[in-house]
Amino acid sequence: MQRLLVAAMMAAFLTAAAPSGTAGEAPLSIAGFTLGRPIEEYAERVVMETALPVRYMENLREVEIAPQEGFKSGLIAFGTCHQPSTILRIKLKYADGSREFYEELLKRFKGRFGEPDQYQGDPFQVFISWKWSFKTSHQDRISLTLQHNPEVEEEKLGNAIKLTLHNQLEEDARCFRQEKRDGLQELRQRPPKAGLPGEPSWGRFIPN
Repeated sequence: MQRLLVAAMMAAFLTAAAPSGTAGEAPLSIAGFTLGRPIEEYAERVVMETALPVRYMENLREVEIAPQEGFKSGLIAFGTCHQPSTILRIKLKYADGSREFYEELLKRFKGRFGEPDQYQGDPFQVFISWKWSFKTSHQDRISLTLQHNPEVEEEKLGNAIKLTLHNQLEEDARCFRQEKRDGLQELRQRPPKAGLPGEPSWGRFIPN
């Protein structure tokens, strides 16, 4: 009897500790944008002229979204190396930045995806950020982050959501680093050129 009781308690613990995102349940889309799709599919919903490299992640390009109902702004990041133009991250800011709206969103997120896997905000919950982690049936790793920020300037103010396709993002970064290494190796193998012949000795030290 005691063994059955212990087994039942262990089963209950494992069920509670299991990650909320199981295969096949991972969210891929928000506001009509979908991870893994080519950015060209959304040419009329983004402003391609705004595409810029992401700081410290130069393999990515980030483009601003055109005005969308219910959203104040947004950035769509796509890869440039492994599978060029593939959308790897979606970051959107909701038009409603209130705490009440955030709490309603959080309740609905929990209803659909279960309890979050990780809290990433500050201990005093001035900046609130909850993260869900998923793995699809194709072994893609997806993260979903919902945050509320009324005043921390280092983060996006208001209410925001972020969807990231991690494994493909990492593969694109590896591809980019390899290409960069290959380019540097080619430069290293080039023989150095001699200085300009007949140049006066002081001329090389003084800008002109």
